[in-house]
Amino acid sequence: MSKEKLEKLKSIFATMDKALIAYSGGIDSTLVAKVAYDVLGDKALAITAVSPSLLPEELDEAQHQAQQIGINHEMIVTEEMDNPNYTSNPVNRCYFCKSELHDKLKAIALKRGYPYVIDGVNYDDLQDYRPGIEAAKERKVRSPLAEVSISKIQVREISKLLNLPWWDKPSQPCLSSRFPYGEEITIQKLHRVGRAEVYLRNLGYLNLRVRSQGDTARIELSPQKIATFVNEVDLPTLVHYFQQLGFIYVTLDLEGYSSGKLNRVINNSQSENLALR
Repeated sequence: MSKEKLEKLKSIFATMDKALIAYSGGIDSTLVAKVAYDVLGDKALAITAVSPSLLPEELDEAQHQAQQIGINHEMIVTEEMDNPNYTSNPVNRCYFCKSELHDKLKAIALKRGYPYVIDGVNYDDLQDYRPGIEAAKERKVRSPLAEVSISKIQVREISKLLNLPWWDKPSQPCLSSRFPYGEEITIQKLHRVGRAEVYLRNLGYLNLRVRSQGDTARIELSPQKIATFVNEVDLPTLVHYFQQLGFIYVTLDLEGYSSGKLNRVINNSQSENLALR
């Protein structure tokens, strides 16, 4: 199945003369960049958006992966933090981020003669609440992974098939996803949650989130790692470090890490509205 999906993915790029890839360095867009380069060579260009919501370590990884693939790679600065529609953190925050990104990528594509702008949206993303997808659709961005129904698991399977060493890299959405809807996002808050997550990764915990709510940091780990964390980590030192970053309270989520957990407030609101009808 994975081999068949890979061939279908290649066939999409075979119909293109040139392609510009919205490349975050995550596993999805990296697979797209790899296949685009394998088919188009130097006619494929990967561009990474640099902003306060991207960890410097993630940018370094994106650059390293692009070098290993061989694809031409550039960086641009996006300015979503200047948009109050973004920093006020509404439920459709991602729409304004992707609008900023794809407006800039479209301008580059038009100027340099790239007929296609490509993103890394996969088939599973279409089943989730992703307002950024609407912004991309409005700007005629193509999503080859979704077009051939490649799921997140299949992205990893195909990446492994292609011997990409980061095939099992944990998902790392932008840092703004760590805040509950309605809480203002600032550069300072992004920095402290980013440093907190790097601290935990350096302790060996890779699949995690530090959710930030006001002055509280809520640590989410894989459920099977929670007991080890409590028993083996120097908790007073960790708390002291988090407090130096600006948090007052540090908590551990006993449910463990779950992708998209902050979207529950949207689902609950929708359920309540239906119940009132």
